[in-house]
Amino acid sequence: MSDIRKCDFLVIGTGISGLLFSLKAAKYGRVHLLTKAVLSDSATSKAQGGIAAAISEEDSIQSHIEDTIRVGAGLCHRDVVENIIRQGPAVVKELMDLGVDFCENEECDELDLGMEGGHSHRRVLHVKDHTGADIEKALIAKVEAESNIEIFEHHMAVNLYASNARVMGAYVLDINTRTIDRFIAKITVLATGGAGRVFLYTSNPDISTGDGIAMAYRAGATITNLEFIQFHPTILFHPQIRSFLISEALRGEGAVLLGPNRERFMDKYHKDAELAPRDIVARAIDNELKQTGADHVFLDISFKDADFIRERFPAIYETCLQAGVDITKEPIPVVPAVHYVCGGVKTDINGRTDVPSLYAIGETAGTGFHGANRLASNSLLEGAVIAHNAAMDAAKEIKESIDLVEMPPWDPGEATDTDEYVVISHLWDEVRRLMVNYVGIVRTNKRLIRARNRIGFIAKEIEEFYWDFVITPDLVELRNIATVAELIIKMARMRKESRGAHYNRDYPDQLEAPVDTVLKKGLLAIHDT
Repeated sequence: MSDIRKCDFLVIGTGISGLLFSLKAAKYGRVHLLTKAVLSDSATSKAQGGIAAAISEEDSIQSHIEDTIRVGAGLCHRDVVENIIRQGPAVVKELMDLGVDFCENEECDELDLGMEGGHSHRRVLHVKDHTGADIEKALIAKVEAESNIEIFEHHMAVNLYASNARVMGAYVLDINTRTIDRFIAKITVLATGGAGRVFLYTSNPDISTGDGIAMAYRAGATITNLEFIQFHPTILFHPQIRSFLISEALRGEGAVLLGPNRERFMDKYHKDAELAPRDIVARAIDNELKQTGADHVFLDISFKDADFIRERFPAIYETCLQAGVDITKEPIPVVPAVHYVCGGVKTDINGRTDVPSLYAIGETAGTGFHGANRLASNSLLEGAVIAHNAAMDAAKEIKESIDLVEMPPWDPGEATDTDEYVVISHLWDEVRRLMVNYVGIVRTNKRLIRARNRIGFIAKEIEEFYWDFVITPDLVELRNIATVAELIIKMARMRKESRGAHYNRDYPDQLEAPVDTVLKKGLLAIHDT
C-alpha cells in the first residue's frame, strides 16, 4: 500500500544545498527531505579541498570575481558571479555559527587559507582535507534537531508530478518496501547533486546519477551547458580503491606532476604549471598518457616535511597508505576522472527553473556561475548561496495562493518483475563505457556521432525495460544516466568550438561570441508516470 504525504517544501537531495535549504525553509513551512541513500551520502561529504571566499586582507571580492570569470572561459554570467561571491564571507560565518570548525593558521591566529589552481590568492577555507564531511556533519545535526523537517532516507524520486504545468511533488520509490509513494508539495526542490556516474571513471559517489537533471528535463525544464563536464586531474590510480580524489590542495601546497619517466611536465603546457585551471591540467595529463602509452602519471609531494603532510592531509595520507603508497616518501599514481557538471537545470539566481514551483540548487543547477569550467572550491560556495537565495524566494512563493492538488496513484500498467537483471547491469556498463570512450576529455565529431547513434539504441531499450518491468532503484538510475548521457552528447555536438572543459579536436579554437547551449522538452502530462 503506497503512502500519500503532503508538505510545503519537498527537498530531494542531502548535500550542502539540500540541507541548508531545508534548515532555512523550515522557518516558513513543513519540509519533507528525501535521500535515496542515507543523509550523509552525498558529494559534499567527499569534498576535500574546501570553500572559496575572499576574507583575507590581501585578497578582494573583485579578485575572486575575476578569477571565476577567467577560469569560466567567457561563459560565466557576471551578475550571478558577483551575487554569489559577494555573499562568500557571510556564508563562511554562517557555517562557522552552525558548527564547522575551519582550520586556523597557528602563526597568525587567523583562518588558514589554502591555494588551489586558478586562484590568484590563498582563499580556500578548509578542515584539513575533509572539509565537506565536516560541513555535512554539522548541517545534519541541525536538520535532525529541526521539528519542522521530516527526513526520508532510502526514498528515491522517480518522476516529478505536474498539474496545470506546475510541478506539485513527485512519485517516490520507497526502496525498503518497493512501493511508489506520492509526495505532494507546494514547492519542489531538486538538490540531487551531479552526474559523474554517467561516466565509467569518476570521483563522485555512487548516488551521482543525474537524477535531478533527468527528472527536470522530463518535466519540461530547460537544461543548459551540459557539455562542460569537468575532469579532476588527480584521482588515485588503484585497482581496488575506486573514486578516491587526491585534492587539488596538494598542488596548492607545492606538489608536482611527474610523467611515467618521473620528470615534471606541466610547465610545457601552461605558465602556472600545476596550478593551471583544471581543464588544462586534465588535458595535459591525458596527452602525456596518450603519448607514452602509460595508464597513469604521478603526483609528488614527498619532498615536503613528513609531519606537515600527515597533519595537513590526514585522510589522503591514510587512504594512500592503505593502497601501499606512503606519500611522505613516494609519489602518488593518479589519473583524471569526471568530477563536476558545470551546467545543469537552467535557473536564475534564486534557483528558480522555468517550470512553476520547481527549483534546482547545488550541482544539479546551471546558474551560469561556473561558465565553461569551474574554479576550484567554488562549488560549496555556490551550493550554500543558492540554497539561501532559493529558500528566501520559495518562502515568498508559498504565501501566494498555491493549493495542494490530488496526485493520481502510480500506475504500473502491466509491469512484471524482471528476471533479466543481467541486462540492466550490461546496459549500465555500456552507457558509462560509451561516455568515457567517446565523450571524454578530448572529443571529435566522429566520436560524438558514434556516441549519438549508439545512445539512441540504448535509450530505446532502457525505455522498454522501464515500461515493461516493476520499478527498481537500478532501473530508475539507468534510465536517468541514459537521459543525461543523451543531453551531454547533444550539447557537445551543438558547440562548434573548444571552450573550458569542452575540447573538440575538430573545432580547436574558441569563438569570439560565447553562447550558452540549452535544450528543452515538452511539459510533462498530468499523468505521465
